[in-house]
Amino acid sequence: MNLPNQLTLARLAMTAFFVIVMSLNFTGSKSLALLIFLLATITDYLDGVIARSQHLITDFGKLMDPLADKILTAAAFILLIPLQAIPAWVVIVIVSREFVITGLRLLANSKNILIPAEKLGKHKTAWQMITILFFLALLSIGEFVPHSSPWLEFAWNSCGLFLVWVTTLLTVYSGISYLWKNRNLITET
Repeated sequence: MNLPNQLTLARLAMTAFFVIVMSLNFTGSKSLALLIFLLATITDYLDGVIARSQHLITDFGKLMDPLADKILTAAAFILLIPLQAIPAWVVIVIVSREFVITGLRLLANSKNILIPAEKLGKHKTAWQMITILFFLALLSIGEFVPHSSPWLEFAWNSCGLFLVWVTTLLTVYSGISYLWKNRNLITET
């Protein structure tokens, strides 16, 4: 198994650790969760760079890399719901979009058609990661700063709301764009 695929599998393992740490409540748990998520995000970047530069693109990587990303982000968004960082309806929209596009890609694959990642989809993923990292960073800071801190509350409510809306709109727009560009796959079935 080549290095990019090993990094993808490592990201899946890190996702499991991230979920465990976020689910436990011990001193520094949110800071550790932030670190794990950040490392997982870095592996996402590295596996793509290495695979393209070293010509190590495999069928396994084409399938598992985006799937590992979706599992990581979905897990993070779901875990942020009870912390009141992200409304449940937003997470439902985000996860639903990921399922629909994954289904579209599987349909295309069954017809020997590859739907490559687009810039818009990459922007969507970047904003999702930024939003998750933002809230995880605030949770980490909150372990050391009183929760009643006015700037922490402002960042959570105002900046966080802005990021949630940008992420949601990009997620919906990119999903509609993928469906529209590949509507022939849907109408053929």
